[in-house]
Amino acid sequence: MKLKLTAGAALLLATAIATPAMANTRLVVNCFWPPQHFTCSVILPQWLEDVEAATEGRVRGNIPPRSVAPPPDQLASVEKGIVDAAIQFNGLIGNRVTGPLVAMNPFVGSEDAPAMSQALWETNQKFFPDEFDTVHLLTQWVITPAQLFSTTDTPVTTLADFASRKVWALPGPLANMAAELGAGVVSTPAVGSNEVISRGVVDAHLGMSGDALMAFQLIPYTKSRTRFTQPIYSTSFSLVINKDKWAEISPGDQAAITALSGPVLGMKMGAKWDSVGAMVYEKETHLGAGAVPADPAFEQALIAAGAPITAAWVEAANKAGIDGQGALDFYMQRVRELSK
Repeated sequence: MKLKLTAGAALLLATAIATPAMANTRLVVNCFWPPQHFTCSVILPQWLEDVEAATEGRVRGNIPPRSVAPPPDQLASVEKGIVDAAIQFNGLIGNRVTGPLVAMNPFVGSEDAPAMSQALWETNQKFFPDEFDTVHLLTQWVITPAQLFSTTDTPVTTLADFASRKVWALPGPLANMAAELGAGVVSTPAVGSNEVISRGVVDAHLGMSGDALMAFQLIPYTKSRTRFTQPIYSTSFSLVINKDKWAEISPGDQAAITALSGPVLGMKMGAKWDSVGAMVYEKETHLGAGAVPADPAFEQALIAAGAPITAAWVEAANKAGIDGQGALDFYMQRVRELSK
């Protein structure tokens, strides 16, 4: 009897040890862009395929056909367990996190989104690795820089031109800079831009890149692009997963997923944004090769309008326990070193 009990206990122990490695976990990964956007239709599905292969089928995932929450609520939907993972535009959670906004300061980036994405991840790991404390952070990345476009036949090339316009601007630094320079500003999340721009509510828009023109069907309403010597502004995103869901996954499979995420996935995201934007500009020559150069005084005015925004970010980062100036300097240095 004693031998039988010992053998039974050994079997139970072996089963308990094996269970986490053999457990199957299914992830519901939300994507707030339109379903045809390459993030929802190409990059995330490929990442999930890679995750499934790397974990030998123990971790699988699917993407809902429509977003289960509006853009500002992606992080909250993961925290509440409504979905297991989601992409959050960092500009909409500035009251929750400060670090990833380093890449969203004016005139700190380049035209190389993979380089900016790698630089952001390195800055994250060095200066604010634990800032997302309610979820597990899988990756962060930066997309192709935002541009200034005219929706009329007259390009926006001077400060006077800009100040005379009513401008749709992405919420945050761009909306603040546009208002500072005297433009009338209508600000909504990017997904609401089409309704404003297509109806003629504005006669310029600031905050889109080539891929967004296509994704939000804005090309028919966009007549010219203003070219600056330095990129004005870029936006950053975070992919997060629910902590309890992450804990269901075995350490070995967590390591496999981590190896596919971080800078690997972030640089893929950035590269796709760049390639799609380049394709749009190549096809729409008036927005690409035919872009109109900005007057130098206009660019300098934008730089001056952006300086207080950067100073405010450094102060906010310091208050959040981050070395703000150190993080900013490190990010900008790494962008310069990594950019093509």
